[in-house]
Amino acid sequence: MGRMQQLFLAGLLSAGFASTAAAATPPSTGLGQAWPNATDVSASPHYHVYVFERLGVRYVQINDLNGNVRAAFGNAGGDIFGLPIGIDANQLATPSEPSSVPAGTTGETIYQDDSSSVLATPQPNGTISLLVIGDCKNPAECSVHGP
Repeated sequence: MGRMQQLFLAGLLSAGFASTAAAATPPSTGLGQAWPNATDVSASPHYHVYVFERLGVRYVQINDLNGNVRAAFGNAGGDIFGLPIGIDANQLATPSEPSSVPAGTTGETIYQDDSSSVLATPQPNGTISLLVIGDCKNPAECSVHGP
C-alpha cells in the first residue's frame, strides 16, 4: 500500500471516530424557540428552562408552560448578561444589567446551577420579573447588583 493510500485510510478512520463521538452526544439546538431540542432543567413546575453551551458561554432560556420565550441570559465566566429575546427581556435583571423594574428577592427559584440562580416573580400585568443572581448562595442577601 502506498503512502497516499495509508494517509487516506487514516483520515477515514479519524473521521469515523469523530462522527461516532458526535453522534453519541447530540448537540442542543434551538435557542429562542418555543420547544428547543434541549432538556428542561427547570426547578419549578411553572416554567421550562433550557441551557445551551457554546465556546465556553452558557445560555439559559426561560419559557412559560405554553412555550412562550420569556427571557434568556448568557454567562461567560461569571459575567452574566441579558439577551434581547423573549417577551419579558426588558424585565430581566442581572448583576451587570440591573432592571428599572423592581425585582423582589421573594420570587420562585426557577433555575440554579453552580454559578447562578434565577428568581421569577409574576406581575399583576401578566409580565414576569426575572432576577439572575450570580455566585450567590442566599438570594435574600443579594441585591440586583450582585453579591
